[in-house]
Amino acid sequence: MSTATSNPLLQPWDTPFGLPPFDRIRAEHFVPAFEAARAAHLAELDAIAAQSETPSFENTIAALDRSGRLYWRIEGVFHNLAASDTSPALQQAERELAPQLAAHQNAIYMHRGLFERIAALHARRDELGLTPEQRRLLERFHFDFVRAGALLTDQAQQRYARVTERLAELTTRFGQNVLADEAAFRLELRSEAELAGLPEFVRAAARQAAADRGLATPVITLGRSLVLPFLGFSQRRDLREQAWRAWVGRGGHAGAHDNRPVALQILALRQRQAALMGHAHYAEFKLGDTMAGTTDRVWALLDEVWARALPALERE
Repeated sequence: MSTATSNPLLQPWDTPFGLPPFDRIRAEHFVPAFEAARAAHLAELDAIAAQSETPSFENTIAALDRSGRLYWRIEGVFHNLAASDTSPALQQAERELAPQLAAHQNAIYMHRGLFERIAALHARRDELGLTPEQRRLLERFHFDFVRAGALLTDQAQQRYARVTERLAELTTRFGQNVLADEAAFRLELRSEAELAGLPEFVRAAARQAAADRGLATPVITLGRSLVLPFLGFSQRRDLREQAWRAWVGRGGHAGAHDNRPVALQILALRQRQAALMGHAHYAEFKLGDTMAGTTDRVWALLDEVWARALPALERE
């Protein structure tokens, strides 16, 4: 039986509302599914770039927007499961796929022929009679391609690609280290005194967390939806401190899940990434696509928030 006919990720989804067939999807399906979807996506992009017709919104921008539906569908399922219902097998697939998916992004945004057509349209965008939505899509694609290295020389693109692929590996490891610490922690609440201050919805969540782990007493885990309400409502300062220290200390300790050396490598690579794109530092590069825009505006906002938060902090 071929991969296409046996892999549910590559088959049409006959589920209600076209939802993923989660009951049939296994971790081992993702690597071959992505391999097939990447090849199909790149073939679509090559076909767009190889057209003899003059670039138009329809044959270039709209075609690009329609491309890769299989790839993006699989990617959405993959990241959803990795974030909400992971497993050792899925985490292994994450580690294997991280550099491959980054390489695919590089292949898209560093596609010379495709970018030439986008750039030609972008240069004439005032003459094309585009709707506001069409113009926005054209400008967004052009910005994304430039930001991802489309204007770099071949050698610089190769260096940039190596950086982004290594970053994908390291950020995946960073996230998995945090997840491991979250999964390992549990604070059992053995008496009414230890439940003091908790409203019923937090108590119910703690009971459910215990049931999921085969425990008889309610537990607080480091899942955000449980630990944050606990920190906000619990009247037990000693227990809040235990949970808070575990929360802020995820990945910040010696051992197999120590994120400190990983973070140092990420910071160094982000600096290289920013430098390759002509920025003084990564914050400047990152903020170029945000509402804040500059580091000065970020600091101004933080100073304003700090001044307003300080009285509440002192009361606490």
